[in-house]
Amino acid sequence: MKIHEYQARDLLAEAGVPVPQAQVVESVDAAVAAYERIGGRAVVKAQVFAGGRGKAGFVKLCNSADEVRQAASFMLNNRMVSPQTGPGGIQVKKLLVAAAVDIESEYYVAVVVDRAKRRPVVMVSKEGGVEIEVVAHRNPDAIVKCWLHPSMGLLSFQCSQLITALGFKEKGQVKSAEKVIRGLVNVFYKYDCSLAEVNPLVRTKSGDILAIDAKINFDDNAFFRHQRVQEMFDPTEENPMELRAKEHNLSYIALDGNIGCLVNGAGLAMATMDIIKLHGGMPANFLDVGGSVTADAAIEAFRIILADTKVKGVLVNIFGGIAKCDTIAEALIKSAKEVGFKVPVVVRLEGTNVDRARQLLKEAAIPQLVTATDLTDAAKKVCTKVA
Repeated sequence: MKIHEYQARDLLAEAGVPVPQAQVVESVDAAVAAYERIGGRAVVKAQVFAGGRGKAGFVKLCNSADEVRQAASFMLNNRMVSPQTGPGGIQVKKLLVAAAVDIESEYYVAVVVDRAKRRPVVMVSKEGGVEIEVVAHRNPDAIVKCWLHPSMGLLSFQCSQLITALGFKEKGQVKSAEKVIRGLVNVFYKYDCSLAEVNPLVRTKSGDILAIDAKINFDDNAFFRHQRVQEMFDPTEENPMELRAKEHNLSYIALDGNIGCLVNGAGLAMATMDIIKLHGGMPANFLDVGGSVTADAAIEAFRIILADTKVKGVLVNIFGGIAKCDTIAEALIKSAKEVGFKVPVVVRLEGTNVDRARQLLKEAAIPQLVTATDLTDAAKKVCTKVA
């Protein structure tokens, strides 16, 4: 789960990380009032789950109340379009009005799970800022890493190494940098994060060390023990179909193609999308109904897939293990009757009771249901039908 920048700032501030004064608002008048409380120069920032805000014009440095009013009005009345949003853009509903700072240097600090080593890793770089991905590609040595002990966390010598890598030497700056790194690590562990990032961490011209932007993601599997994290969830920033799928214990990710994919298992989903691409098609989604798919789940899965007007065909790729193939075939037939298939649905079944399943589909004689002998045959058929 993701949260907004203003929520991440609150968590970091509670952990002792120095952040500039700021206030979240939802209207132009509230933005102006926030600026007047802060005074001086301020930054108005759109609060959305997408990068590229600055280049899209949704981060503005303002020197007066009139400039704040103009910036807030623009952001709340225009959709933000960036490489991460797609051409349709996203609506901005909240703004962060924060005290501006005079930046001398920018840095990068983050904690993330290293799945290869199965432990958290702290990463820092003296080349922080909006293009950190470019830095990682162009000069990977500019990013210094320290892997954390599973039970002891961040050790003192590691913290010293990271501070040295950032280039801080003055006593006050060293202490501030330590607060940032330790605070970030503490938040990461306390809330079961998958990512906790400050980018940029800045040194101001007056020598202060401040976190002026933050990003935190959480492991959904740990929600049951973090009521506060659950309360931070913002459904308006999520895909409605993905939320609907979660309510029915389905995993759904919307994509840009026109072939829906209904599978049971993440690995099978990846293979299905790959073979669709191999034969010239484009997946419209990743929809995993799980290993023990039921008729009700299958029906809801089809409702979700077919609610996407881009979908011109569906590939059903199911391996019958826990859920037997004949049970799945019965669910498909019931789905066809209840949902009403208006696009071709190509079905590939393998596993327990597959022969009986194929016989059921044949006897049902539903025109839109097309059986396939194997996955390659299924991919070719669905790609041909939507071409």
